[in-house]
Amino acid sequence: MGEPRQIAIYGKGGIGKSTISSNLAVALSEYGERVALVGCDPKRDSTSTLVGGRLLPTLLEALSDIGTKKRQMDDIFHWGYRGVLCVEIGGPKPGVGCTGRGILVGLQKVKEMKIFQTNQISFVIYDVLGDVICGGLAAPMREGFAKEVYIVTSGELMALYAANNLLLGVENILKMGGGKKGLKIGGIIANLRNIAYEREIIYEFSKMVNVPVIHYIPRSEFVQNAELQGKTVMEAYPDSIQAMEYRKLAKKIKNNSPYSSPTPVDLEEIQKLTMEFRIHQKKRL
Repeated sequence: MGEPRQIAIYGKGGIGKSTISSNLAVALSEYGERVALVGCDPKRDSTSTLVGGRLLPTLLEALSDIGTKKRQMDDIFHWGYRGVLCVEIGGPKPGVGCTGRGILVGLQKVKEMKIFQTNQISFVIYDVLGDVICGGLAAPMREGFAKEVYIVTSGELMALYAANNLLLGVENILKMGGGKKGLKIGGIIANLRNIAYEREIIYEFSKMVNVPVIHYIPRSEFVQNAELQGKTVMEAYPDSIQAMEYRKLAKKIKNNSPYSSPTPVDLEEIQKLTMEFRIHQKKRL
């Protein structure tokens, strides 16, 4: 078996990356993929809905325990719902150390262990903390771990700012040779918040930055209800309309052909875009 297909999910904090990542992992497994979900956030909540709402011990904790508690590395890798391989990289204690550096160390350890090859994983999803604010947080794509980048956004101004900053980060990495490592943009995932003209705003933004919207995911109460049960929507409500949306997203990503020519814009242009739709809304009221 060859190298697994590896994607990174980025976006503003709180935009829904982990919800999308976990449900996407299950949906891909339904299409016959052997999936791994790698949480790259100190909160270690990326995989919780795949393992009954638990917070898994982290890889960085295990590395720090070597020589003391002798924690077995096998304790860190868990098989979640529908056989999704779950691992949380973790991070330093608050106020101590660099989160980005910790992510890089953890990913290098995973690569060294050849855990994906050993378990015949065909699809790896990296759920990455927030915006690209430091080189360490960009490690999954800069160091060649993830080959495809998907950016989650809503139509809200701050979410679009973050999406644009992420595209600036991708553009800079490509200029520094990231393209030689196979890095490409997969597309924008629109996680809707039900604001006025949201689809139109995101669509216009996608044209501005030359990155297509791969799918629009509607807001749904099924998401929160499932998470309160410690489950993904795919497990708790497999026949719901929301579950079908995640299946559509998975199918589009599975069949997607990424590219590498984003054109991020000045933040003033994004502000102007959202203002135009706000003015249009006021005229209709």
